[in-house]
Amino acid sequence: MECETCANYYYDDEYEEYICDVNMDEDDFMRFVTNKHESCPYYRNGDEYRVVRKQM
Repeated sequence: MECETCANYYYDDEYEEYICDVNMDEDDFMRFVTNKHESCPYYRNGDEYRVVRKQM
């Protein structure tokens, strides 16, 4: 899974672990858990320098 590079994946000091910060309602969550995804539909690349590297 690509969670480590996702912009929605961050370390939460309160829980002391990494979490996915996607705002889903219960229906969306059940669809996400029960469907087999090749890749996460909520993935956003968290690499801030990706665009800069392409310009060079």
